[in-house]
Amino acid sequence: MLKVDRTSSKRHVSKQVASPVGTLTLVATDKGLAAILWENERPDRVRLDIEAEDRRHPVLVEAERQLAEYFAGRRKRFALKLDPSGTPFQRKVWNALLTIPFGETRSYAQIAKQIGHPSAARAVGAANGRNPLSIVAPCHRVIGSTGALTGFAAGLDVKARLLALEGIADPRPQRERKHA
Repeated sequence: MLKVDRTSSKRHVSKQVASPVGTLTLVATDKGLAAILWENERPDRVRLDIEAEDRRHPVLVEAERQLAEYFAGRRKRFALKLDPSGTPFQRKVWNALLTIPFGETRSYAQIAKQIGHPSAARAVGAANGRNPLSIVAPCHRVIGSTGALTGFAAGLDVKARLLALEGIADPRPQRERKHA
């Protein structure tokens, strides 16, 4: 479960790492991973005050190791302490993302229903778009109800590459594929 402490100011440090989908900027607090930012990140998508680079911060070193395993096809689930900042609704959505299994997809409507807001698919899409923990909280696994790849901070080509890495040739939500 993602938790946010809004009573204290957090110290954020970062580290850049190379990946098959471009350079990623990993951001951490002393409590956990706060963000994974894309190479061409929109500046206002995830608002963080990054104080310094710290290539040896234990959270960042572990995140880099697990991401390398994921990209090499040796990791299907991340085991990282997480410390993102967001609203209660955003955190509900991000927690729901963590439940989507490797190699499966869900629609925005399915996530909305899962978090108890069945008419909030658009709001889920907005929260998904602000997900600071791309890849780890797998927003790339959320697609349109028709199976269309929609909205992704790193671009739809990267979303398609991540899905392909997970063996998803047909991006329709898993439950819909079973009934087709």
